[in-house]
Amino acid sequence: MQRRTLLKLGLASGAALVLAGGGAALFYERAWRAGRLTETGRSVFAAVARAVLDGSLPADSGPQQAALASHLERMDGTLRAMPPATQREIGDLLALLAMPPGRLALAGLATDWPRADVAQIQAALQSMRSSRLALRQQAYHALRDLTHAAYFADSATWVQLGYPGPLRFD
Repeated sequence: MQRRTLLKLGLASGAALVLAGGGAALFYERAWRAGRLTETGRSVFAAVARAVLDGSLPADSGPQQAALASHLERMDGTLRAMPPATQREIGDLLALLAMPPGRLALAGLATDWPRADVAQIQAALQSMRSSRLALRQQAYHALRDLTHAAYFADSATWVQLGYPGPLRFD
C-alpha cells in the first residue's frame, strides 16, 4: 500500500469515527445535566456501586436499594463540588459507558449496566483496571474513587462497617 493511500484511509477512518461518535452522542441522553446525574448517569453509577461496594452494602434488597439511592444523591453533591470542566468530563465518561459501543469498547461489558450482575460488572472493572491502555485505567480509577468518596462520606454507612468515626481530640 502506498503512503498516500494509507494516509487517505487513516483520515477517512478518523472522520467516520468522529461522525459516528458525535451522531451517537446527539441521540443519547447526557449523563450530567443541571448539576445532577440523569437516569443515564445514575444507571452507570448504581451498577458500579453494586460491584465496587459489594460486601459493604446491606445484603437485603430493600435496604440495599435505599443505600444505593442515598449514595446516588451524595454522588450528585460530590460531583457538584468539582470544577465544571471535571463535571463535563465525568458526564462524558458516563455517557460513553452508557452507550452499548462505548460500554463494550471501554469496559468490555456486553450487558446493559442495570441488567449486568455484580460478577459481570466486577470482571469489567477488573479488565479496565489491569488494561494496558491508560484511558481504560483512568476511567476505572475515576469510577471507583468517586464511588468510594460518595459512599463513605456519609456517617450512616460507617455503622454497617463497624467504623466508630473519626477520633475526637477535645
